[in-house]
Amino acid sequence: MRKLKAALYKWVSDRYMAGCSHYNTLAVRRASRSKEKARVMFAKHNVPHAKGAVFFNPYVAYKFVKQHGFPVVIKPNVSGYSRGSYFPITSYSELFSAIAKAKLWWPTTVIEQYLLGKNYRVVATDKELGSVIQRYPPFVIGDGKTTISTLIDQENAIREQMGLFPTMYPIKKDKLVINHLKKQNLNLGDIPESGQHVELFYRVALAPGGVVEIVDQSTITAANRQLFIDVVNMFDANVLGIDVIFEKGIDHDYDQQKCIFIEVNSRPYMKMHDAPRYGEKEDLTALYAGLDALEIDDADIF
Repeated sequence: MRKLKAALYKWVSDRYMAGCSHYNTLAVRRASRSKEKARVMFAKHNVPHAKGAVFFNPYVAYKFVKQHGFPVVIKPNVSGYSRGSYFPITSYSELFSAIAKAKLWWPTTVIEQYLLGKNYRVVATDKELGSVIQRYPPFVIGDGKTTISTLIDQENAIREQMGLFPTMYPIKKDKLVINHLKKQNLNLGDIPESGQHVELFYRVALAPGGVVEIVDQSTITAANRQLFIDVVNMFDANVLGIDVIFEKGIDHDYDQQKCIFIEVNSRPYMKMHDAPRYGEKEDLTALYAGLDALEIDDADIF
């Protein structure tokens, strides 16, 4: 069984984590590999996080919703780039459909409470913050005269002109986007009003065209800054990509609002911090130099 798990983890790494960093020891990566392990660590150190459960039997998810209610998130216990994640789930039909799809990625599945708020990826070392981005699902802004389809084309052209590909992805006009628009009583041929924000998908991941905005670190409160560094040290890591949602925003202290730490990434995908759609691109030379100078004997062992 151990050899099978090792082979499976290696396949996931090679197939789905190309381009992710290698700055932590194998022990750190194992300790933070799953959502369940992260949640246990958060609970141990009183870091705000969503109530959740890991399950194989879908009945566990049903009981969780009976106890805690909707909305919830369903996602594989082991994955990356938000693959296999579904949210916000607000009905039992959506729940069991999401469970079936998530299990195509990994046999054990996570259910967690869902918080509607601002989604961030914080890259932090054990001493300082490296880079902070806010992430959005793909969207376009109406001008009162252009169809959603053409607005997508225009947005993709801007991304190409900015040189954001292939780190960022173009927004598609596939079935997923069409279905998401349908839920809003919209279609690709509609003309949104001037200034109207039209969400094209629900996930903030890069693959479906998600948007990255650099966060000015001077806006981050001292309490939040220290908590991110503390989380890195909790896992005895050199660097982590920390996924967190704040109800109000990162410019308000975490204990003065609803806040959920979702997971930590021991192999954060650093490239997306170099390709923001919004905000001023940062010079991360010093951050990379410090990380590249680390000597980690088992960095390439999964």
